[in-house]
Amino acid sequence: MSNRSIIKTDKAPAAIGTYSQAVKAGNTVYISGQIPLDPATMEMVTVSFEAQAVRVFENLKAIAEEAGGSLGECVKLTILLSDMGFFPQVNEVMARYFDEPYPARAAFAVKELPKAADIEIDAIMVLKD
Repeated sequence: MSNRSIIKTDKAPAAIGTYSQAVKAGNTVYISGQIPLDPATMEMVTVSFEAQAVRVFENLKAIAEEAGGSLGECVKLTILLSDMGFFPQVNEVMARYFDEPYPARAAFAVKELPKAADIEIDAIMVLKD
């Protein structure tokens, strides 16, 4: 018997490839990279970078909650950006969703993201016992 389960919610975008929204193994949840897709329409949020970042954090939040946790239980984030010039805005938006102590984090500028997004974030969350 496996201790692995798949997390799926309609409050976050459906997977657009060969992956699950999240996989729970024991009390650790691995949340797949989220881009600024609106789960209701599956259309990209393109109004502004801030709107993209908010949509990504909302997607992560929905998946975390479906898994039985919250963003506050995230221990590691990986943030991918189309341009490091967006870094200050990421920090500002992230501060709306997280309190100290913050999760560990890495941020990278990459050449291209799915659907020409400017931001993608994945997360590792450890649920409280």
